[in-house]
Amino acid sequence: MDLVEVLPQLHMFRFRIGQAYLWRDGTELTLVDAGDVESAAAIEDAIRTLGLDPAGIRRIVITHGHRDHYGAAQELADRHGPEIIAHALDAPVVRGERPVPEPDLLDWELPLWEHGLTCPDAPPTRVDREVTGGEVLPFGNGARVVHAPGHTAGSIALHLPRHGVLFTGDTVASAERRVVLGVFNVDRAGAATTFRRLAALSPRTVCFGHGDPLTENAAVAMATAANGA
Repeated sequence: MDLVEVLPQLHMFRFRIGQAYLWRDGTELTLVDAGDVESAAAIEDAIRTLGLDPAGIRRIVITHGHRDHYGAAQELADRHGPEIIAHALDAPVVRGERPVPEPDLLDWELPLWEHGLTCPDAPPTRVDREVTGGEVLPFGNGARVVHAPGHTAGSIALHLPRHGVLFTGDTVASAERRVVLGVFNVDRAGAATTFRRLAALSPRTVCFGHGDPLTENAAVAMATAANGA
């Protein structure tokens, strides 16, 4: 796993497939996604590398119910007691009560999807708080939950307006220095509409579920890419 500083308060954990983010308010920590089921120890080690204590994790916000985004959440919650937060529409998938919805795959996405399935299955994971969009979570001077349907029905983004930071989940990605619509969508048109709504937030820093974060000219890049999605 790679540890990447995005901002002084924000780090990215890059795994073999996918990534997660750590936001810190002093010693109070928030995880945005949690990697796959084998990622807990690496996340804890990275937090300690930053001079922080994993016991400071107060919440894990799951952007959507795919295995590479919540696999380690239950183990981290069992060890450190954070609240696990997910959208009400994806919470049954996270808890293992419903299967993962099949995406509407384009032909070129098929090999990528097969590669994604090499990520180990996520265990049933508790959800302590279900959100629907519009809630403000107590980190980053107020993190607003944005319902972001399209990739999955219950995908969410997180917007920290005081810091100009946007976490997109898998609705948007970066690839080869380009901002693009994410892959594996259950509703591609809906995902494109969500992309445009997220771009309208004019963030200064954008953190994707896959691909390098965007820290320069982010608002212009998002708007340009969204208009072509």
